[in-house]
Amino acid sequence: MPNKKQDKLTFIDLFAGCGGLSEGFYRQGFKALTHVEFDHYACKSLRTRMKYYGYAENEISVLEKDITDNNILTLIENEIKNQTVDLLIGGPPCQAYSSLGRAKDENGMQYDPRNFLFESYERILSHFKPKIFVFENVTGLLTAKLGNKKIVDIILKKLGQEYKLISNPNEMVLNSCDYGVPQVRKRIILIGVRKDIELDPQEIYNGIIKTHYNPESSDNEKAHRKKFVTVEDAISDLPFLKSGQGEKKITHRVNKWNEFLESIRTETDNILLDHVARNHNDSDKKRYYAMSKNKWTFQDLLKKRPDLNHIKQRVFGNSYVVQFWDMPARTIIAHLYKDGNQFIHPDCKQERTLTPREAARLQSFPDDFVFEGSKTQQYKQIGNAVPPLMAEAIAKSIKKALSEL
Repeated sequence: MPNKKQDKLTFIDLFAGCGGLSEGFYRQGFKALTHVEFDHYACKSLRTRMKYYGYAENEISVLEKDITDNNILTLIENEIKNQTVDLLIGGPPCQAYSSLGRAKDENGMQYDPRNFLFESYERILSHFKPKIFVFENVTGLLTAKLGNKKIVDIILKKLGQEYKLISNPNEMVLNSCDYGVPQVRKRIILIGVRKDIELDPQEIYNGIIKTHYNPESSDNEKAHRKKFVTVEDAISDLPFLKSGQGEKKITHRVNKWNEFLESIRTETDNILLDHVARNHNDSDKKRYYAMSKNKWTFQDLLKKRPDLNHIKQRVFGNSYVVQFWDMPARTIIAHLYKDGNQFIHPDCKQERTLTPREAARLQSFPDDFVFEGSKTQQYKQIGNAVPPLMAEAIAKSIKKALSEL
């Protein structure tokens, strides 16, 4: 009998996006059976990355489909061809669960069809019955309601029928900053273990090792972990750009290495992709300069430089936000594709928002990761992704737990 433990652990990725979650599992040697994703350019990025990882043409599997398609189970079965599925990973689109989305919607997103996408996830989970599942979402899921019921309770009840879960939803909240990602990003990571497997899901959570502390960490946590990775650690080596400058592909050498850069780039790399700045109008450039030079909030700007007020000033005070060199970035969001005003570069002399490559680095994507499509499409993919370094920390723990069965 062959030793099954030597075979690669397999996974299916649902709502795969461009593959941030997959990337973490690839890096730990897992094998992708297929990805399900609706966005055309994200699908192109997924195929390009599978090629990068050495998948043969007939092994590259990306289903560019709506997950609610009636034939989705058959379509996935045709792709995986009787191979065993060890893991199901993915996270339904989060806008309906996000506090921002609910604040903007007069019905609090209660009638948003995206609330029900988890049912498609559950249908696929029940059909393939993998050993473990990983379900990722925004922390707004903890408070979002459908009618008078909390969505998280509905999801836990459904997914808990055939899978063991931990009981406290707050313990499912992970902060990417704790895993060496130069960004504060809190997400729910719901991990379930099939009930016939002798493994407590708590063991998997315990094995997701926090290597770094975050800005809110206690003194005790700080004493036992490395300091958070800052925006400076992540992007300060990149070439100086003004608004509208930059090229799709340039030669680039890192002069000053650090641990983070070593995790996303090799010393022999001399290529840099997608370090291209947006075009900005003169008023915005003045706002960016004043805010980053003085470390101002948007409210500070309105008080101290009323001449730079924005006629379309949004209700939220975070319309314009500077990222600071000495801190991790704020949560990179998909809204980035509409404008980059919440991600103003910390160097006032550059008078601009972040490039796709800078945003990708703050998400911990490797520099050789290719985001297909226009700059707008790239921003959307990057903002929607799970940070690969956090995904890898989860993958490590799952690999260890399954290897010990």
